[in-house]
Amino acid sequence: MEGPGDRQGSGGGQGSEDWHRYLHPVPWQEALRKWLDHLRGQGWQAPLSGERVPVDQALHRITAEAVRARASSPHYAGAAMDGIAVKAADTFGANEAHPVILEPGQYSFVHTGQALVAPYDAVVMIEEVERLPAGRVLLRQPAVPWQDVRPVGEDIVASEMVLPENHRIRPVDIGALLAAGVTRVSVRPQPRVAILPTGGELVDVLAVPEVEGLPAGAIPEFNSYVLAGLVQEWGGVPVRLAPAPDDPRALQEAVEQALDGGAHVVVINAGSSAGPRDRTAGVVAKLGSLVVHGVATRPGKPVILGQIGGKPVLGIPGFPVSAVLAAELFLRPLLMELLGTVTPQPVRVRAVMTRRLASPGGVEEFVRVQLGRVGERLLALPLSRGAGVIMSLVRADGWVRLPAGQQGVEEGQEAEVELFGPPDQAERTLVFSGSHDPALDLLATALSRKLPGARLAISAVGSLGGLLAIRRGYAHLAGSHLLDEASGQYNFPFIRRYLAGEDVVVVNFVHRQQGFIVAPGNPLGIRDVADLARPGVRFVNRQRGAGTRVLLDLELKRRGLRPAQIAGYEREEYNHLAVAAAVKSGSADVGLGLYSAARAVGTGFVPLAEERYDFVVPRRFLQAPLVQAALEILRQPAFARQVEALGGYDTRDMGQVLPAPPVS
Repeated sequence: MEGPGDRQGSGGGQGSEDWHRYLHPVPWQEALRKWLDHLRGQGWQAPLSGERVPVDQALHRITAEAVRARASSPHYAGAAMDGIAVKAADTFGANEAHPVILEPGQYSFVHTGQALVAPYDAVVMIEEVERLPAGRVLLRQPAVPWQDVRPVGEDIVASEMVLPENHRIRPVDIGALLAAGVTRVSVRPQPRVAILPTGGELVDVLAVPEVEGLPAGAIPEFNSYVLAGLVQEWGGVPVRLAPAPDDPRALQEAVEQALDGGAHVVVINAGSSAGPRDRTAGVVAKLGSLVVHGVATRPGKPVILGQIGGKPVLGIPGFPVSAVLAAELFLRPLLMELLGTVTPQPVRVRAVMTRRLASPGGVEEFVRVQLGRVGERLLALPLSRGAGVIMSLVRADGWVRLPAGQQGVEEGQEAEVELFGPPDQAERTLVFSGSHDPALDLLATALSRKLPGARLAISAVGSLGGLLAIRRGYAHLAGSHLLDEASGQYNFPFIRRYLAGEDVVVVNFVHRQQGFIVAPGNPLGIRDVADLARPGVRFVNRQRGAGTRVLLDLELKRRGLRPAQIAGYEREEYNHLAVAAAVKSGSADVGLGLYSAARAVGTGFVPLAEERYDFVVPRRFLQAPLVQAALEILRQPAFARQVEALGGYDTRDMGQVLPAPPVS
């Protein structure tokens, strides 16, 4: 793709705001190749020339040249074990029938590593030496020349290559270098990466530790910390800069200062799109060359690749997931070029998708997933696809790539997952699906404490979604609080309906208070479900299939109300805390949810009903170590006290297997 800098040369800018039209995405592989080719054409030098550092400071650094031994190791002939040093010729002919006796002066006691001196040329291990009176020794086997002797250079010979060029130094390499007499080594300098956030709304909360809350419109600046951590992991030195305002002149000055400060690379975070407040492309075009503006990825489309003064400049989006992906695709390979090495290939596994992933078409999408093994199948549980959801990166084990033009991946199909971490994490994952409850976080913490390395992967898809996950083999246990209108029973009627033929066990988790989450003090006087239909009351609902939604619909039916009468009935959130947050923020007046969520977020609460929340577990998983551990936790009084401390919970039946009631 052609950009303004390509046409007008280095330092030539584009007039007015015409650069906005250059947001034309190309495949990211093509964009990377074009960027690197352009940089090389501008005289960009990669890899960096070497610098000499002490060996003990060279761990994980990349060698800038081959390292050769300055000394042999060992540098003398020495005993390979404890015993006696002898002249091999003095022992010839020794056997059981005719042992050889050596007089003092014909041998010398030695220990492992001791230098062997003339005239001795062999060592006999101490276990084969019989001591006699008057300092004599008896041998029943002959020695051969240089037996059990470490010769000079057995390990390393002076002048031989110890490490090649472009080698990442490991702990064992440090040992080899020191053994070879090398005390300083030439390594690639660690590339300095200036990280420049942009946006007048950004607040560095670490710089203002006394802040208790941010005003509306203020955004905590954390991307630069994430990017700095990635730069460190990849072998560079991050230089975090203060946020620059959304002003072309101020941004230009900040970029120039970053370049003058000795940075090898400048990363500008946010302002990379083509909106009226997105200034990065214009500044890059004015100061240097805008090589690429826009790549065909989702998330992370508005990426800027350019150069100023012969140095690479990377503009990446402000949403955290987009920023991380752009750094992975463009900054990491750039640093590897500077360091003279290659980007390690990720470990890839194949896993069964638990939900359908539709392809956006025309772009390559990167979808974050969690992994868990349920039965014999390795499952991939898709996480939020939102570019601003950093918790999806925290929870993710890897991502699935959906190539441009692919129709997506159907539920139940296998897909390739590129892992972020160890491949065995899935084996230590207890997969939960179903209704959300804040107390599940306590269970996750207790599980990781009981079985270090274990985790609870929570897929909050609602009670009905949890039962369907059990039916499809997508979860070890499901959380459900479905109330049957006809029988007044919880969960069992739905289990009979949706899990017919499945052998499952129902274990109580909690009894909990459901009610109206309202603003503090309940200024609108919400007392009953009928109040939700009053003019001016804004409601926030739970998703279809959630037990809370089922409860609401039953209560509406009992009162003769229709969903259309509730303003906001169609607005859905996927957990109780999100409902409470919506009310707390003022974007909704009321939602139906748990007292524990209202208490955690700091809203008001009006009780409506106590409900029973159960775990549904396939019997075949009861003996699985992770399931056993979770059920054991439920039966611990200390854990029950922790749950009750959240507020709105009764743990009288926690951990008990519930008998199926008779069919009414």
